[in-house]
Amino acid sequence: MAVERKFIEDSLLRYKITEYMKNALSNAGFSGLTIQKTPLITLINAEVTNPGRIIGRKGKTINDITEALKNEFGLENPKINISSVSDPNLEPLVIANKLVRLIEMGKNPRRMMHHMAKNIMDAGAIGTEIVVGGKLSAKGGRSRSFRTLLGFLPKAGEPTRLVKRAHVTAYTKGGAIGVLVQIAPKGVQFPDKKKLEVEEKSKTEEVNRVREEQPKKQEQFKKEEVKKVEEKKAEKPKKEEVKEKVKTKKTSTKKKK
Repeated sequence: MAVERKFIEDSLLRYKITEYMKNALSNAGFSGLTIQKTPLITLINAEVTNPGRIIGRKGKTINDITEALKNEFGLENPKINISSVSDPNLEPLVIANKLVRLIEMGKNPRRMMHHMAKNIMDAGAIGTEIVVGGKLSAKGGRSRSFRTLLGFLPKAGEPTRLVKRAHVTAYTKGGAIGVLVQIAPKGVQFPDKKKLEVEEKSKTEEVNRVREEQPKKQEQFKKEEVKKVEEKKAEKPKKEEVKEKVKTKKTSTKKKK
């Protein structure tokens, strides 16, 4: 039980640190977090869209967060590395927070969902799904949900581990609205997708092979037709010679009689 308890405690600690960093770095566009424990230090890598907002003057903001991690979570020698996100349109947490801000401002959620899903696919994602549900109508109305799905996105089995997802809640006058964003990032290869690609590749290769062989077959057919015509032409004089011989024989036999 001691080993299982240790795994549970580590998972809870990672979750608490992630939630703390999410709130602390929300202004900088927090995207994700990885924690690496070593015998000497605890390395925390945070990805944000705007690193300049975090560092501050002489690294004051980073120092404050480091002290808070030491005191609140008991981490030994925490070291924070801030890295910039390569493409914000492929980060579900960034997209979800952006959509939440727009919903709280009173924008039309369905229009924003389609626009963001298109931007995600244009960034090179394999597939994406955005679901918004809650008190989307006026105060006192029924809760509804909208869903936008583009591209290929696995829903069950082991491939779902490769999908990045984020869930954020927007609080409006009508009530709470949940926002779920799922993205299958570019470069990810799914097992069933590989089979489809192999089948498509084999089909294209077969089509290309048939296309390459078709002119050769046509040329061969033309040659055979020309050969047949030439053979027929060569047979005509022979037939005429035979007919003349038969005629001469008949005439000779008549004269003898």
